[in-house]
Amino acid sequence: MALCLRIIYIITGLTGVHSITTVSKVSVKTGKSISIPCLYESKYRNHVKYLCEGSKWRSCNDVVKTNTADPSGKYSISDDKNQFFFTVTINNLTNENTDYWCVVEINNGPDYGKHFQLSVTSGTPSLYVDHQMITGYIGESITIRCHHSYSGEMKWCRLGRNCVTGSSGSIDGTTVTTYMSKPNVFTVTMSGLQSEDSGWYWCAKEDIQIPVYLTVTEKPITTTAHTCTGDGTVTTLKNKQQRASFDLKILIIRLSVLIFIVIVVLFIWLILRHKQRKADSSATAMVDQEVIYANVGNIR
Repeated sequence: MALCLRIIYIITGLTGVHSITTVSKVSVKTGKSISIPCLYESKYRNHVKYLCEGSKWRSCNDVVKTNTADPSGKYSISDDKNQFFFTVTINNLTNENTDYWCVVEINNGPDYGKHFQLSVTSGTPSLYVDHQMITGYIGESITIRCHHSYSGEMKWCRLGRNCVTGSSGSIDGTTVTTYMSKPNVFTVTMSGLQSEDSGWYWCAKEDIQIPVYLTVTEKPITTTAHTCTGDGTVTTLKNKQQRASFDLKILIIRLSVLIFIVIVVLFIWLILRHKQRKADSSATAMVDQEVIYANVGNIR
């Protein structure tokens, strides 16, 4: 029955291309992992999503679903129901892992699927980034470097939103500037970040993209101490937790010194008191002897 529904789905032309947005082609290296975002319509928020492997929609194999984990560990899937996208991750890539479909399961009807392709190579990918998952801080800037191996127009896009193709532009009100920092490095800088900027983006060159997930959060507050090295370089010594530990050590040392001083003073006081008692005892003995002598003289 499911096969018949898929055939009808294709014949009628309802391929779901307007229901799911994802990459078209990604270049990746053998043995590595890749995460692919799949944007869906808000009305499918509570539907099951899954990844289907195969070049043909009617014959692809379901490999992982949001309600069923992959026991092999090769595939994983997560669903962000607030931003309406699910993310599939494929591990330990081989040249056999080339064609996939992002799919939303439809109850009592044909599922919606969107195809994407992986170009798996043993050499350097034709388009890649240093890190696919990056973190920026509210009010600050973030820089992404997209490495590519051939010439052509580059652009920076947000999943389901607009793209910046020139040297500057904006995405959802956030300023974006781009330039070629090296012959084969396309550098993107996003300035004045907001928490709403969190989400999936991608670098694109012609029909090849590389997805990047940006998390924008509050910058953690830390207390640091600095010293200058011989070459004038400022080096961070302690974070807040280390500083608290350092202060505790100083307090213990000061208490130890104070206790030592008290013990020494007490010891000296005891010695002086002992000597004073001996002196008092000697003086009392001398007075007693004088009294005895005086009494003897009176008897005569």
